[in-house]
Amino acid sequence: MSKGKLFKELVNAPEILVSPGVYDGFSLKITEQAGFKAAAITGAGVSECHFGWPDHGIMGFEGNLRIARMLAERTEMPLRVDADTGYGNAVTVHFVCRAFEKAGLAAMMIEDQVWPKRCGHMAGKGVIPTEEMVQKVQSAADARIDQDFCIMARTDSAAVYGVNDVIDRLCRFVEAGADICYADALMTVDDVKKVVENIPAPLCVNMGLGFQTRGTTPLITPKQLQAMGVAMVTFPRLLTTAAVKGMQNCMEAFKTMIEGEEPEAREDLQVSFKEIGELMELPMLDDLDEKYAVNAKTAE
Repeated sequence: MSKGKLFKELVNAPEILVSPGVYDGFSLKITEQAGFKAAAITGAGVSECHFGWPDHGIMGFEGNLRIARMLAERTEMPLRVDADTGYGNAVTVHFVCRAFEKAGLAAMMIEDQVWPKRCGHMAGKGVIPTEEMVQKVQSAADARIDQDFCIMARTDSAAVYGVNDVIDRLCRFVEAGADICYADALMTVDDVKKVVENIPAPLCVNMGLGFQTRGTTPLITPKQLQAMGVAMVTFPRLLTTAAVKGMQNCMEAFKTMIEGEEPEAREDLQVSFKEIGELMELPMLDDLDEKYAVNAKTAE
């Protein structure tokens, strides 16, 4: 079964698909180890972690493709890539779709923001005309080789034109060939319900965890979303924010240790070398070394 077909089955299953955001080898393997069935490559996380800039249109297509290919090669989980606005017009989207499918992704998300795009929960977003986005969706749908490679069409129009425009756009995107709809930054629970009830394709929304940024989607549990009819929920900031907080806590302890008279072990702030090795599958490499490496005895 292709990764695209598996992803499509998970999205259309009765149980909501919970998809953490991944952005590097650690986050990918932790998500896999935790037993999740799929993951979403977070564009913001990739931009911040690998390029050192916010999700503000700095990261380009080639940089995104390189990271996405690496992550897809390191897991059997189906991954959805964030292809931003498609990096150009509808013709460009054709080649972007082909490249991500060839790289081993299960799904590609494109959005209707103007370029340079912004993280979905930032202020100051703008969206392109509906018809222009329809052409991009149709181009992506036509470009795929495997018809199970999923096209996710996202709209950010809630913050610009309101929920009725979100519904109108998503319905047009489905007509153009989108398999999954993504409504970003819906403002209320009622908005989520209204979108679910008025579009002809599975809906994906995103969530935070433990805090709420003013003016964005309220926190709703996966079980509550499933009861509303939402097919998929992503948590794009789950691991990026946790990683930054963990590093900040460790750095504060490290600075205290530097100023102290005696070394202090803070195993509560770190995982062991052994744990990292096991997470990153070092034992498999050790087995390959033992099987293939030239040692002194064989050299004789």
